[in-house]
Amino acid sequence: MTLNKIKGNTYYIDAPTNCGVFIFKNKNCLIVDTGINNTEAKKIENLLIENSLHPKYIINTHSHLDHCGGNLYFKKNYPGCLVYTSKLEKLFMENTEIFPSILSSSYPSRAFDRSNKPLEVDFILEYGINKLNDEKFNIVALPGHSIEQIGIVTPEKVCFLGDSIFSSEILDKYSFPYLYNIEDSILSLNKIKDIDADYFVISHSKKVLDKSEINSLVDKNIKNIDKYKNQILDLLDQPLTRENILEDITILNNLSLNFHEYHLNFGGISAFISYLYNEKLIDYSIEDGNLYYFKSN
Repeated sequence: MTLNKIKGNTYYIDAPTNCGVFIFKNKNCLIVDTGINNTEAKKIENLLIENSLHPKYIINTHSHLDHCGGNLYFKKNYPGCLVYTSKLEKLFMENTEIFPSILSSSYPSRAFDRSNKPLEVDFILEYGINKLNDEKFNIVALPGHSIEQIGIVTPEKVCFLGDSIFSSEILDKYSFPYLYNIEDSILSLNKIKDIDADYFVISHSKKVLDKSEINSLVDKNIKNIDKYKNQILDLLDQPLTRENILEDITILNNLSLNFHEYHLNFGGISAFISYLYNEKLIDYSIEDGNLYYFKSN
């Protein structure tokens, strides 16, 4: 992990989940996303200390644990450090049982990863310009991967995108990334092309992208969504349950499934089913306790 300058006072730390750093004149700093746990947070802290920086603000792009699990460490060790996110992501962060409950459709088993403590949020960000320490940050709505994910544009026109878009290496390795809402995901991807920024940081990527590179990546992400939409529609020439669809998509695309990946992918299949049904492309029937989906006529 290193502290990498992008432009002006905007930096990022390369990590399993890349984290943004904006340095204020008084050496206080803003962190965008804090990693999955105390161990990752400690590594981030070590880099900040090496550069005489003091974490004063945290903005979480969304509530998934690999983006906000380090909050507890910074809140404990830096009294007065303030956490910001969107309204609905705050709900999920402060009630950490909600996301695993959605994945399990019930109270989650102990096999699900989740924070042992609520992740307290101090302030809800408004869309548009927000001032922190007299600097202006533009907050952009980018839901889809999560319920109300946000992007952050710094004064130097560097945009932190969280997981609103997936890097080429992620799509090549995990071609079926988790999406909560397909329609919102497509809208957010198209919105990324209109963001007034020169550089873009994706949470799981090995490089910072410029405007032309991010536009090409948007097209690749939309093409990937279309691929799975069309695969599912082709499969639904015959009635299938959600479990059948997940099984076929897993085999067709050689996807790996452990316990957590199974539930994430099952959730992703459910998101596609909701999207296709809402678009009136599929219908359903219930027979002998099974719910079947099939392509509409």
